Amino acid sequence: MNNTIHKLSDNPTTYRKLQINHTRNKQQDHTALMDEVTAKFRYEDCQNEYWNPEEFSLLYGTPLWEQSSQHQRVILNQLYWVAYYSQIVSAEIATIYFNQTSAAGLYAQEDFRLICDTLDLESSQERAHINAFRTIAKQVEQALFGELIFTYPMRGPFTETMVYADTNALKTWWKKIQLQYFGLISANNTFLACQYFTVRGVRTLNGKLVQHKLSNYYQKHPHQDAAPIPAKISYYHFLDESFHFNSSTIISHDIVTCLPSPTAFERLVANLGLLGCQRDHFHFSAAINGIFWYDPALYDKIYKLLRSPIFSMSDKDAKEMMRRCFTEESEGLHRSFLTHQEAMASYKVYVEKLDYLWQRNREMSLMGGNSISRYLATQKSAFRRF
Repeated sequence: MNNTIHKLSDNPTTYRKLQINHTRNKQQDHTALMDEVTAKFRYEDCQNEYWNPEEFSLLYGTPLWEQSSQHQRVILNQLYWVAYYSQIVSAEIATIYFNQTSAAGLYAQEDFRLICDTLDLESSQERAHINAFRTIAKQVEQALFGELIFTYPMRGPFTETMVYADTNALKTWWKKIQLQYFGLISANNTFLACQYFTVRGVRTLNGKLVQHKLSNYYQKHPHQDAAPIPAKISYYHFLDESFHFNSSTIISHDIVTCLPSPTAFERLVANLGLLGCQRDHFHFSAAINGIFWYDPALYDKIYKLLRSPIFSMSDKDAKEMMRRCFTEESEGLHRSFLTHQEAMASYKVYVEKLDYLWQRNREMSLMGGNSISRYLATQKSAFRRF
């Protein structure tokens, strides 16, 4: 890094990377296809089949899964889709906002139109994703429960991004203030505008790991035309997000080298942002492999599911089942922990060349502090209070 800002066109390799990514994303944009299949979705058309690979089911590999009938397993598989994409909706609402504030932080630079055009395209795709996920999730939950369980009212970009987090009113308020402040300063600071994409890239990496497997379900379906619409949407979404991940990487790894070296303040903000990401991704969930939810925040939802007509459990049986699923080791818990470890390893590789990072961000040591024994101790204590 140096102390002058270079024009983007002075770096033909970076400019070309950005150009190829933007052109291909435009050519392969799945917005129209996604809108078309979303409009055709009827839950009764695909209510009796899996929408994801079997292991991507709610509470897969737990005592509940082991004793569920085939019909119940299909519903748990579909509810994984609903719950998983309800988390993605929250992340994408924040992305639309921070794409715009980050673009504003780049306006003052020469030649930065291409980045802004890229972000505009991505934001319009995110709006289509949100519409698809919410349309399907609401229809499914109304049909199954007569109410929404994992689906929530639309929210603004300053809400806690992790839907089921280890939080309280004070922490939620403080997170909101931090997000608002970052939006303001990154709109007027080119380095921090680029830095948002370091955090976005890290957050997207875990999504890539899981969504690649979800998209495979459609790709390997023996009759793709007849594949369930939610599986098609998983596939279209994965393809769009692959381009979004590329732009995060180009902006946070390549564009940033066209800028002056970060000041002490810029380094501090950048590192605090990544530390916040580690904190968000500290937990892993026995209920949902691939999303780092804090399971005690999910207890009410799982209790409601077990008491619903799908499982028809008594209060006592539901609580005993939850005790077994959350406070004892299971295959599902080990799979989730493995995903957590894989994500952490990929984050380390992603940030290793960023020379302004603190050691604990480079090593992901905060996220690495969790373990299966720590998870079980947390659940036992939380479950007693529940």
